[in-house]
Amino acid sequence: MAGPADIELAAVTKMYGPVTAVDAIDLRIPAGTYCCLLGPSGCGKTSTLRMIAGHESVSDGDILLGNTHINDLPPARRGTAMMFQSYALFPHLTCVDNVAFSLKLKGVAKPERRAKAMELLNLVQMDKYAERLPAQLSGGQQQRVALARALITNPSALLLDEPLSALDPFLRVKMREELKRLQRELGISFIHVTHGQEEALALADLVVVMNNGKIAQAGTPREVFNQPRDAFVARFIGGHNVLAPRDGTGGRQVAVRTDRIRILPDGSSGGTNTFTGTVRLVEYQGPMVHLRLSAPGVEEFAITITEHAFFAAPHDVGDTVTATWAAEDMHPLAA
Repeated sequence: MAGPADIELAAVTKMYGPVTAVDAIDLRIPAGTYCCLLGPSGCGKTSTLRMIAGHESVSDGDILLGNTHINDLPPARRGTAMMFQSYALFPHLTCVDNVAFSLKLKGVAKPERRAKAMELLNLVQMDKYAERLPAQLSGGQQQRVALARALITNPSALLLDEPLSALDPFLRVKMREELKRLQRELGISFIHVTHGQEEALALADLVVVMNNGKIAQAGTPREVFNQPRDAFVARFIGGHNVLAPRDGTGGRQVAVRTDRIRILPDGSSGGTNTFTGTVRLVEYQGPMVHLRLSAPGVEEFAITITEHAFFAAPHDVGDTVTATWAAEDMHPLAA
């Protein structure tokens, strides 16, 4: 692999006619980082990835890979490689020939390019399937071949556009483990677009949450989850209730993690930080039980408690319950 290199975006903007898809974002991705661009549909994450790859032009701003300004370089000369959501394997070529295809275009001799392709197939644990056609592979196996094909170009950074979205939930977990293993083994940066919060938190060293073409927050998974910058991040990343301003929060909304809330026994008082509502949903999730409450003027309030705690004092839909939380578990949010 090529040596890892920092990726820097400086005031990068993408316009589609009068529409601003990416709005003057600044971002530095240190060399060797697994970075997830996370956000809802239309937030600008895929446009950002495609500008880094060279598949979309930059309307304004600069993109640097290491010390190289890459705005005007074609994709093949940027030092990046992109794995597309569809995998885009050639159906008439075997796995080894799919992986070796870019080397064939460069005029590399057949023995050399096949040897390199087999090396990459071995890296992704697909060497036993080298002579199979894509139609003879599962979705997860096709993805591994597509990964090997992207990596054969010796990139400094691998760009992945929602690579796990087409897989079933079980295989998705297995493949994200494989992606993390590969990234650590290769030591290059992976930039991975996803709308899956769990996926981003599990994979990334750096989570970049985007909204309306801007970066809402960038940080480690733990920072973003425990210290969401604003109500959008708290709601989008999940696992939080966003509450009206409380005493001591300077008039700001607060976020409280759903697993930091407990249900009070009937007839007891929890002090200042309480919420009383009607149970609208009880969802058993194995080790945890998820409840949703509602009350007049409040659309939703969520609680996540352990299976043991819930079944020690179970509640049904329609029950009225009072929940409480500690003051130190309230995280003030930016306006």
